Amino acid sequence: MKVWLNGEILEKDEAKISVYDHGTLYGDGVFEGIRIYNGRIFQSEAHLDRLFTSARYIRLSIPYSKQELHEATLEAMRADNRTDGYVRLVVTRGAGTLGLSPFRCPVPNVFIIVDDIAMYPREMYDNGMAVIIAKTVRVSASMLNPQVKSLNYLNSILAKIEADDAGTPEALMVNEHGNIAEATADNVFMVADGTLVTPPPQDGMLIGITRNVVKHLARQEGIPLAEESIPPQRLYAGEECFLTGTAAEVIPVTRVDGRAIGKGEVGPITRRLMKAFRAFIDSGVDIPYP
Repeated sequence: MKVWLNGEILEKDEAKISVYDHGTLYGDGVFEGIRIYNGRIFQSEAHLDRLFTSARYIRLSIPYSKQELHEATLEAMRADNRTDGYVRLVVTRGAGTLGLSPFRCPVPNVFIIVDDIAMYPREMYDNGMAVIIAKTVRVSASMLNPQVKSLNYLNSILAKIEADDAGTPEALMVNEHGNIAEATADNVFMVADGTLVTPPPQDGMLIGITRNVVKHLARQEGIPLAEESIPPQRLYAGEECFLTGTAAEVIPVTRVDGRAIGKGEVGPITRRLMKAFRAFIDSGVDIPYP
């Protein structure tokens, strides 16, 4: 496997950055997870817009333009002879001295990995999966802007450990007010009285690229849509539930904390949107990041 690192294509074992990199020492950097389908970078412009927005927020200057990073991703795909898979595009603060100051790191590192990814087994897409609501609370939006997709995922990792301990593949996380924010790496949707509901950004969730696509598809399908807070009791009483994410795509949830959601099976609106999402992938259409 090959990796694109700072303008060079290197073998995986040769692609190295310094242990003094602020990304390694402090999680100081930003990234995007991107899908490629049939040789095409899915929602490339939206992902790059979000990457640069995250970088601006933490005052990290990316030493390449959006077009250059798009071309670099294509180069990485060609080097590894991949037409389908998962891209991890990472920008770190770069090597500097020990200590928190980011201004002692003169040159950022940029690397692109193209690999396979399978978040969940096929049967979970067909039959749904069980999740828990973690005790680990999502970092407050008043403390750290949730729209910054940074390298520091410890908050989500702790919740994922809870899911593993409970024998479930995923966990949902609540915010400081007790409302569902998102899963450890995915956005959350539920169906209530025929309306598709997802938490608003102020509840502490990252505005996902796939979330944005699903909202677009719901409007096209004539499915009522609302951004509203979702306390756990409301989710338990919901008719359907599913998660969205670049790696996960659209994955049904049929049980939360051991309770069946609706009939405990994949619901009609979820199936409809899963089908629409596959058609959207094949269409080659891009929609902007909000």
